[in-house]
Amino acid sequence: MAPATELRAPVFDDIVAAARRIAPLVIRTPVVFNAALNQALGCQAWCKCENLQETGSFKMRGAANAVLRLREQGHEGDVATHSSGNHGAALARAAKLDGRMAHVVMPANAVQSKIESVRQQGGEVILCPPIQAEREAGLARLVARGLTPIPPYDHSDIIAGQGTATLELLEESGPLDLILAPVGGGGLVSGSAIAAHGVNPSIRVMAAEPAGAADTAASVKQGRRVTEWHPETIADGLRALVGKLTFQVIRAEVDQVLTVSEQGIVDGMKLAKSTLGMAIEPSSATVLAAILEHPALFRDRRVGLILSGGNVEHAAFPFLDAPI
Repeated sequence: MAPATELRAPVFDDIVAAARRIAPLVIRTPVVFNAALNQALGCQAWCKCENLQETGSFKMRGAANAVLRLREQGHEGDVATHSSGNHGAALARAAKLDGRMAHVVMPANAVQSKIESVRQQGGEVILCPPIQAEREAGLARLVARGLTPIPPYDHSDIIAGQGTATLELLEESGPLDLILAPVGGGGLVSGSAIAAHGVNPSIRVMAAEPAGAADTAASVKQGRRVTEWHPETIADGLRALVGKLTFQVIRAEVDQVLTVSEQGIVDGMKLAKSTLGMAIEPSSATVLAAILEHPALFRDRRVGLILSGGNVEHAAFPFLDAPI
């Protein structure tokens, strides 16, 4: 029988254990400190470059941790999920490395290169209408066939795996005033907050979210999880609704959710290209946009930024291929 999805928030020790568990399967991505970027942002920024991670995003951390935990618990068989792309590709790779196959429900408007990435990693793609309810219904049908669900964010092992990026960041950066991460479903910022506060309870943690997909900000403001939202943003990785478990963690551990404009996201992508020489995806650029659009919150502070991924359609953003 497939294990039930864990709606239990991980603790700091879970993240430490996840870091040891996944070390053979993930890259310890670089932490970049760049004078030109610091000048443009008005703060000291340490960038954790998960755009250089296996499959191009931080998602490999949570996927690897969840699959290896299944192995430890003696659960065999294929796995299933829903994803806009990055989690699907990561789960497909993690599953393949463990002798399994991942079946991934994806919205029909997903970035084509992300659909192909899932297939290249050995996963099966099942397309659905681009609505959260349809994604979840598609996953439910796969689970009914006997597949083990590994959701993209609302699971303790996923959150714990994502938190390992912040552990590594803090080991290299030294003390920080702030950690800033994108928020879509919430797994990354939840894991980041638990990890950061496990190292130093006084670190502030903030989330960056597109104004066109600001269900997390609305949920925090209303004091309850928003269950319907029609996202309109180029940040395709952040179109999912915040999860039930991740929202609980965000309410308890995250100090502020900052919304950013579409132009701010593009400006963040351009800034990463011009200063770091890196092509980051729109979801990743939200953290740079948050500083550009809310500068007073970060001025002269020591800030850790999670650059969440680099899986971007270059044709849609020609400036990514322009010489620096």
